[in-house]
Amino acid sequence: MGHREDLLEGAKRCLLAKGFVRTTARDIVKESGTNLASIGYHYGSKDALLARAYISLVEGMGGAFEGDGTVDETVPGSLERFERVWSNIIGTMKEPGSVWRLSMEVLALGDRLPEVRDHLAAAQREAGRGLVPLLMGGREEDVSDETADTVGMFYVTLMTGLIAQWTFDPKSAPDGGQLAAGLRRVIEAAATDARP
Repeated sequence: MGHREDLLEGAKRCLLAKGFVRTTARDIVKESGTNLASIGYHYGSKDALLARAYISLVEGMGGAFEGDGTVDETVPGSLERFERVWSNIIGTMKEPGSVWRLSMEVLALGDRLPEVRDHLAAAQREAGRGLVPLLMGGREEDVSDETADTVGMFYVTLMTGLIAQWTFDPKSAPDGGQLAAGLRRVIEAAATDARP
């Protein structure tokens, strides 16, 4: 690996151990075996590196969202698939040292971490674009910007709320079955309201 990759891997380890605010450039250098100048050269700033490291950690969760392969046994767009995918996602929130606590840190300290917030805000559309095929089927590269900005953002908003609930009070946070039951009731109510 080169310095760029070493920095990214070191930053990931630092984020998981210390979070955004407590991680210093010196921590990253020590963890990666590189030097301070490498951060600026390869990433522009420590905050840009940390944002990239966080995005990389989240992207690495994709396989966990698919679970044990049973998602593929469900019909894309079905409530059963919705329940299974969200159950898998919630499973990643239950793990000790979950990457999702970092999301809450960014939300709580967004004004103090403007560069990190800006990088992550730009990544939200792509996060939604990645969730759409997982839940609805198809390929990520075929998801239109309009779909990413509507359906994808719906899923990102649901995920952000779940992260907050599982971080704040895991005992009362919903599971995949409760989410699917809630969505079923919303769909039924919307269908009832649409009838003449």
